[in-house]
Amino acid sequence: MTKKIDIDGRIIEARDDEDLLSACLTHGIDVPYFCWHGALGSVGACRQCAVKVYAGPDDTEGRIVMSCMTPVADVERVSVSDPEATAFRAQVIEWLMVNHPHDCPVCEEAGSCHLQDMTIATGHLDRRYRFTKRTHRNQDLGPLLTHEMNRCIACYRCTRFYRDYAGGRDLDAFGAHDNVYFGRAEDGVLESPFAGNLAEVCPTGVFNDRGWSEDYARKWDMRATPSICPHCALGCNILVDQRGGRVRRVQNRYHGALNGYFICDRGRYGPLHVVSDHRLSQPLMHGEPASEHDACAAAHAAVAEGAIGIGSPRASLEANYALQRLVGPERFFAGVSDAEARLVRRIVEIVRAGPAKVASLAEVERADAVLVLGEDLTNASPRLALALRQTARGAERELAAQKGVPQWLDPAVRTAGEGRRSPIVLATPLPDALDDIATLSLRCDPQRIAAFGAAIADALGGKAIADAEAQRVAEILAVAQRPLIIAGCSLGAAGIVEAAASIASALGAKAKIALLTPEANSLGLALLGGDGIESAAALLERGAAKTAIVLEADLFDRAPRPSVERLFAAAKAVVALDAMASETTARASVALPVAAFTECTGTFVNYEGRAQRFIAALPPSETAPSSWRRLDAFGAGDWHGLDALIGDLIVERADLVGVADAAPDADFMMADGQVTRAPRPYSGRTADDRAGQFADAAPPIDPDSPLTFGIKGARGTKVPPALITSYKTSGQHSANNVTRFVEEIGGPLRGGDPGAILLKAGEMSLPDAAAPAPVDGEGLLLIPLHDAFTGFDLSRASALLTARRPQPRLLLHPDDAAMQRLAEGAAVLIDGQPCTAHVALDASLPRGCVAISAGLIVPRGPLRRVRVEAAS
Repeated sequence: MTKKIDIDGRIIEARDDEDLLSACLTHGIDVPYFCWHGALGSVGACRQCAVKVYAGPDDTEGRIVMSCMTPVADVERVSVSDPEATAFRAQVIEWLMVNHPHDCPVCEEAGSCHLQDMTIATGHLDRRYRFTKRTHRNQDLGPLLTHEMNRCIACYRCTRFYRDYAGGRDLDAFGAHDNVYFGRAEDGVLESPFAGNLAEVCPTGVFNDRGWSEDYARKWDMRATPSICPHCALGCNILVDQRGGRVRRVQNRYHGALNGYFICDRGRYGPLHVVSDHRLSQPLMHGEPASEHDACAAAHAAVAEGAIGIGSPRASLEANYALQRLVGPERFFAGVSDAEARLVRRIVEIVRAGPAKVASLAEVERADAVLVLGEDLTNASPRLALALRQTARGAERELAAQKGVPQWLDPAVRTAGEGRRSPIVLATPLPDALDDIATLSLRCDPQRIAAFGAAIADALGGKAIADAEAQRVAEILAVAQRPLIIAGCSLGAAGIVEAAASIASALGAKAKIALLTPEANSLGLALLGGDGIESAAALLERGAAKTAIVLEADLFDRAPRPSVERLFAAAKAVVALDAMASETTARASVALPVAAFTECTGTFVNYEGRAQRFIAALPPSETAPSSWRRLDAFGAGDWHGLDALIGDLIVERADLVGVADAAPDADFMMADGQVTRAPRPYSGRTADDRAGQFADAAPPIDPDSPLTFGIKGARGTKVPPALITSYKTSGQHSANNVTRFVEEIGGPLRGGDPGAILLKAGEMSLPDAAAPAPVDGEGLLLIPLHDAFTGFDLSRASALLTARRPQPRLLLHPDDAAMQRLAEGAAVLIDGQPCTAHVALDASLPRGCVAISAGLIVPRGPLRRVRVEAAS
């Protein structure tokens, strides 16, 4: 229900189940605040959001209330500008600033600081405090964040996010009254894979990105560009800040259906792989530096001999399509194992058949019962794990609502909810970081997980089953109103995905499903078709082609090494196009540098089937052009820009027509011109005047997007959601100003959340599944140990994330170790190859399995067995 409220003579409509501050902010009415946050709710800690409310038309006195703690239903007339309320807010900001060091000139947050915005908004100018300020000792919190406690205003946002929202336990509030300290019990690395959000959650400069602090540029001197995180399949939206031709920082970009206000640390710091020493900076021929002319000539000659194309799950949809156009669909292959290529194509079939609609992350949070089959979400898809922590609180919120407690009153909800949790069932091979919120945690090997899921589907279908735990889970899902099934590719077991689809089908229309693919564009690559590396090697071995073009992939990281060695042995020449140096580029006949994702524009298709556009944050480079432009030069097409390429794609593939709707095309213009990457203060040119010449006088041209590198152009709330480069508006400069850009707090962006859904449930019938391949051979079932910080080759190239990478691990059940006569700490061989990790015994690991850090010596691939033996 909605209610009309008079706010200083302006009539607005607000939902009567929201707080007054949220209603004001949604309608663009500025009320200063600190402790309130769109995802964290109201706590009433700062007292800054004071307004005056009146009991009725005859009330002339009114009373001061905190708008974040006042239900809309309780008010009819409000004054934000009332002199008494204004004076109250001025007093609050003055006492909050009593101990603040006023160090804006040296604070990283200056110019985009919520504290600055709110201080100015309240008109606070004079400092009357003349005594010694309270001071704190700062802590070393690890390689990702800096700590400056003297800037703290005790809003409690940090602990409310870190502990209450993200489930971390190593950050807390210590002390009382005006001497509260927010930090760890002792110096040390913050353990949570979401700790980087503290840099945005904090309204002052207490927490900041350490990497940005060490490669610093003022916020008003950086250009920001909308992009998509390339580090997993969720498709979180990010903003990439650059200055002087170098990426300096990545921040969250709000997306109501996906990441909302938060991203994981892999998504925040992983994109800085583009400024690492791992970049492929010059052409190579047989691993040695070569000239651009010679390398391109050799690449052209290799292609002319008859080439196959090997696409990549981390390259854009457009780049993969250009490669397919160059070599032909019958010679186009995926740069992954055959088993992974088949599994992701099967996921596409399942999503299109629609036994259940795919759940966005926002819909995950609204589920009332969840079954996770096989996925270590915190390490493989961290942002989804964060969403699941909010799902668990559903029963708590429901009980609180029955007691009359509104959801936005977060501390009261936690008390009234009595600790109730919505049912979440985890079936994973190893103890899981989400076990603390799980109703039931089962430890099974991958084959048993698939069988467990199939048993649940049978029980839901009315069959009698002997598995009591499967029967219990089936009953939980059957009575739920919004059940959700999560599965994916991380264990390489096709049976797990089939079981998830069967469960969703048995539950019917009320169910939702999330099937996770391995990388940012795994699903987009699958939409183009093509088998994997083993099939590519076989075609070369038959002599049907002579050479291979590898697009933006280290094949040795994505498929079993014997398969990749077969391909290299069979190919007369291998041409590698990549932004990153790797074993593949080192061994290729020719390796040509191409643009990283921050230097080109393209489309990723996430696990939902949502096509989303990432846009070049840096001007185009002649020495490292977009990979599709390299392929265009080889003869793939005749495209003057990305829009022309997309035009050919959607003509050829009518099912992908939505790709064109992922973002406005390059010709899009607003009344003020193209959308600018530069913030408003940049127009002063105070920091870009070099030797008397304005560097912005002739800005580079971006031919592939409607964004300009110039300082003049459109910005602000009227910009289409896919092109938003900043949340800054007049007088509001911090990320908290996102409230001006959303339809309602926590809801979609005005104009709709970015992206276009390509896969629609029910558009095809589900073909019968191929019989799963038996896991033959001797040895132990391989369980990959994923890592929240360094998941794949790109994240391992980020120096910041490498500093958070755990030590390599190899886990064995004590009984399996005893059979192999292996003791704790023993050195081992895996399929005859030395392993850098030594044996660690873990009784929680299912018998018959070995768990090894992903990417250590065993690349990604299907579920398989490996031989583990003592090193001589």
